[in-house]
Amino acid sequence: MSKKSNTNILLLFLSSIILTFISNPVLSQTPSSVKNVDFETWSSIEINYKPSKKWSIGLEEQLRLKDNSSITDQYFTQLEVEYEAFKNFSLGSGFRYIKKNDTKGNIQGYEDHFRFNLDGTFDHKIAQFSFKYRFRYQNRNELGVSSTDGDYPNQHIRLKGSMEYGFKNWKLDPKFSAEIFNHFEKGQTNGFDKFRLSFGTDYKIKNFGKLSLYYLYEKELNIINPKISNILKFKYTYSFKSY
Repeated sequence: MSKKSNTNILLLFLSSIILTFISNPVLSQTPSSVKNVDFETWSSIEINYKPSKKWSIGLEEQLRLKDNSSITDQYFTQLEVEYEAFKNFSLGSGFRYIKKNDTKGNIQGYEDHFRFNLDGTFDHKIAQFSFKYRFRYQNRNELGVSSTDGDYPNQHIRLKGSMEYGFKNWKLDPKFSAEIFNHFEKGQTNGFDKFRLSFGTDYKIKNFGKLSLYYLYEKELNIINPKISNILKFKYTYSFKSY
């Protein structure tokens, strides 16, 4: 594919992102009419180890800020394991210990939560495009609070699709993803409760690691006053292998 064709595809891709922002109802409203909108910052460091071609292990520390990135929302430690079952299809699981800052409940302060997830991921390529589809089951619960106290597992089914375009001789390949969340929990309203869009890129530095920068747009569904989050995500990943 020629450089001119690559440039045209990039311009078309960026134009669609700009049009999305322009048509965003939040951006077209006056400040007094916008409610429950927040700007968040997510920062993380991850170490990724591949003991073999089929196995991958990741350990991540992440900090999330809320209320226009002025206070801590949560921070967590996460361990992830992925196994390539066969070509283009992987199975994975993740375990996350969370310290969540409750600033709105009757009893405020940091709460201890534990979350685990089970994933199935399929990926493939078409020309310069790379596509990935992920099915995730997620289960989160507050530690130290039993079901007799009214605490039941917060569960989600998450469906995510991702797309990346690979340019020749250019490291900042654009990536876009869309994800929808289906919630189910005893005693709560169940169904689709949130969607998330992301756009960004990764930059690899030889013998140093990978730097990632993404913008995420997240909105709650099926409630009267949905929360809208504009998120800036930073991540550093160091990867190594022993095979």
